[in-house]
Amino acid sequence: MNLPFTVTQSELSDLLLNISPIRPVFIWGAPGIGKSALVQKFADDVGLPCVSLLGSQLAPEDIIGIPKIDGETSCFMPPKMIARKEPYVLFLDELNACSQEVQKAFYSLIHERRIGEYHLPKGSVVIGAGNRSQDGAIVKTMSTALVNRMFHVQLVANPEQWLDWAYNENLHKWVIDYITQRPDHLFSEPPKNEEPYSTPRSWHMLSDALKEYGAGEKEVPESILKVLAYGSVSSRHAGQFLAFVKQLSNKNLLSDIIKGEARFPSDPSERDVLYFIAQSFRAKLLMELPKNRQQLDHTTQQLTHRAKALIKELSHINLEIAQMVVSSEGDRTLPEWFMIEIVRDLPRLIRNDR
Repeated sequence: MNLPFTVTQSELSDLLLNISPIRPVFIWGAPGIGKSALVQKFADDVGLPCVSLLGSQLAPEDIIGIPKIDGETSCFMPPKMIARKEPYVLFLDELNACSQEVQKAFYSLIHERRIGEYHLPKGSVVIGAGNRSQDGAIVKTMSTALVNRMFHVQLVANPEQWLDWAYNENLHKWVIDYITQRPDHLFSEPPKNEEPYSTPRSWHMLSDALKEYGAGEKEVPESILKVLAYGSVSSRHAGQFLAFVKQLSNKNLLSDIIKGEARFPSDPSERDVLYFIAQSFRAKLLMELPKNRQQLDHTTQQLTHRAKALIKELSHINLEIAQMVVSSEGDRTLPEWFMIEIVRDLPRLIRNDR
């Protein structure tokens, strides 16, 4: 499912507080984006225990229970994990990964908050979550009857909100500083083949690994850092993260280059550092240059003039990397007015890019 509108972490928290007490909510989102953590945080915030069931590991009897003879009739005994006396948050994770039979077992639990004769305690909340079909995860078609029983939202990663969380959770400084400079690297779409990719969860995993090795406090061999980075996040982001770590001794290098107090590294042995700085430079232009030239103020005018000079300087060091700075990448393109000036002032750069 792809909804026309998405929500961030804070927006989802607000929706859960307002919607889930009266209607079951289903959270769509890619693996590792933070669905489970946000549901646990919601439960903590409202002071309810959170009981999590994994849809991909359930059989129908895990929901409806088993029959018991009661005199001349029988009744179903619901599972102890579900049949509680006090209100709680029931989190149905990977709900769209369970079989059709299990989905049917959820109908009354989700819609009427009951299993047979057992009713969830008043004040209980039911929340479901699952991955999208394009994520390459184990998913099954959700029946229309089940879809229609829930309120649906689609979660996306928000770098600013994730960084606030990362500071509070004391994630490794290298990870926080890197995502601060490259917020676009917090999440990458799942690949079609089996390889690591970048999500809030995988950056958290890299942070844990760096802490275990004491990175930043003691010397860690470059070979180990490569294993940690390439084993956690996408290969493209891992390479740039390692370049970022390599230039930490001069972490203000980009700002110094923009101010004219330093130059792009030109030694071939530092190509990975040059690539990372150029990517950070492109990210800065994407973030700070306005869409319309009329919106330029004194600061962005200075940045515009300096940017054109730096792109020219970069083209003399490495034309391919300079072209990368001004290239189109999906919907992430530099403002049209800026590109017109690049074509006018640096035709060689654009001509070679075609």
